[in-house]
Amino acid sequence: MNEKEARSPTQGGGFAPLRQTVFAVLWGATVLGNTGSFMRDVASSWLVTDLSAAPAAVAMIQAAGTLPIFLLAIPAGVLSDIVDRRKLLIGVQVLLACVSITLMGLSYFRMLTVEALVALTFLGGVGAALVAPAWQAIVPELVPRRDLKSAIALNSLGINIARSIGPAAGGLILASFGAAMTYGADVASYLFVIAALLWWKRPKEDPGELSEHFAGAFRAGLRYARASRELHVVLLRAAIFFAFASSIWALLPLVARNLLGGTAGFYGILLGAVGAGAIGGAIVLPKLRTRLSSDALLLVSVGGTAGVMLLLSLAPPQWLAVTILLVLGAAWITALTTLNGVAQSILPNWVRGRALAIYLTVFNGAMAAGSLGWGFVAEAIGVPQTLVVSAIALVVAGLVMHRVKLPLGEADLVPSNHWPEPLIATPVAHDRGPVMILIEYRVDKANRSAFLHLLNSLSRERQRDGAYSWGVTEDAANPELIVEWFFVESWAEHMRQHARVSNTDADIQSQLLKYHRGPDRPVVRHFLGLDPKRGKAAIQPAL
Repeated sequence: MNEKEARSPTQGGGFAPLRQTVFAVLWGATVLGNTGSFMRDVASSWLVTDLSAAPAAVAMIQAAGTLPIFLLAIPAGVLSDIVDRRKLLIGVQVLLACVSITLMGLSYFRMLTVEALVALTFLGGVGAALVAPAWQAIVPELVPRRDLKSAIALNSLGINIARSIGPAAGGLILASFGAAMTYGADVASYLFVIAALLWWKRPKEDPGELSEHFAGAFRAGLRYARASRELHVVLLRAAIFFAFASSIWALLPLVARNLLGGTAGFYGILLGAVGAGAIGGAIVLPKLRTRLSSDALLLVSVGGTAGVMLLLSLAPPQWLAVTILLVLGAAWITALTTLNGVAQSILPNWVRGRALAIYLTVFNGAMAAGSLGWGFVAEAIGVPQTLVVSAIALVVAGLVMHRVKLPLGEADLVPSNHWPEPLIATPVAHDRGPVMILIEYRVDKANRSAFLHLLNSLSRERQRDGAYSWGVTEDAANPELIVEWFFVESWAEHMRQHARVSNTDADIQSQLLKYHRGPDRPVVRHFLGLDPKRGKAAIQPAL
């Protein structure tokens, strides 16, 4: 499949996933839920400007919402891969509703302080951290594989529909009825989400004998991320973009109030314009994908975001500022959808929640650090000057990063299940380990270089799928005998490794076997750890 085919829309069209009833219901519920969340956020962002005029305090609200995702996204991703995602989502929605109820009560009785607002925003961020990987990981359960990219794009579209409605509605409710009513509207939105999740009858999964526990799943996720070079590229590109682009979000309340002389309602209109621009961007994005690569789309996003920063620094008229933020919305949705789509396309299902959580960690860590950093810069040199500096830095960084190409995501990641069952004398306890696997190849000297090059590619697959150490040796007495070895922390983890090998990895192994000399396949041996002091099996997992 060539790059153009990889970027072409699915046969069912961009809205095909909405034909799936469960996806359509949950999608509609999340739009309502996110609309309420944006109402809450606009109220909190505006209230903090009443409680404190310091730019650092305003930026701290942004950081308090994103920092928990940076800290907790990976553990949340582990949970999303090993527990019932539906129950996890319901529980966290209840927690978030309680946060908004508390905000509603404090604002109604005029007891809200900067400290309380930051603390409750942080707690809301904890809830967001827990649900974000699970929401993304359930998408493949709701739609056919052919509609997965369209479903991801629709999720981004839904967020931006909420972004266009929520802030504007929140600003109007805030200006007309006060903060307590705005927070109350957010509470009502959670009820719709909880009802939809209760209605969804998710098929029960049989955990089986090889079900993962938290600690082991956590280590497996980190090993995958450490060994996946494609994921490294996505994380790097995301970190650079969001760190520099975060200044616009951290300083937008001050831009609306101080530079543009707006009210709470106007601030909501500005955020609504961002959402409206994102909707427009999401509609035209499928056509852009047929003409531009992912790297080109990200570069367009850099240019659009930087241009908006520069224009806002000039304190334009309010009507022009609203128009400018339409461009920001289109640029932002292009960057988000491009990076998220690439991340989804390179991840196998078994580690999807954990790896997406790492992506969210980088995304929100960059946003949190950038927001705090740009807030302190604004205190030192002023808001307009900070927007100019961040815009120039974003363009320079974007041009440099354009040389680091995003992966195409064309690999077939469906499990191949082609590894034969290992030969064992007696049943092996699942927690026994570590396990050393030896694979003996016989390779002619003439093919040695090509064989080792291909074997090096295979090593990344071994480490992504569960090996914590890998190497290759030769027999000193017979250099044509080459032994590949790798360690897995337990017998259960090695059996999981059997189920994780993808069709693409199987193709690499087939090419590797062409260099093996002899009528039989390479000999595979499994060695189990022993405790020499006690003369017993070693069952402690290797770290």
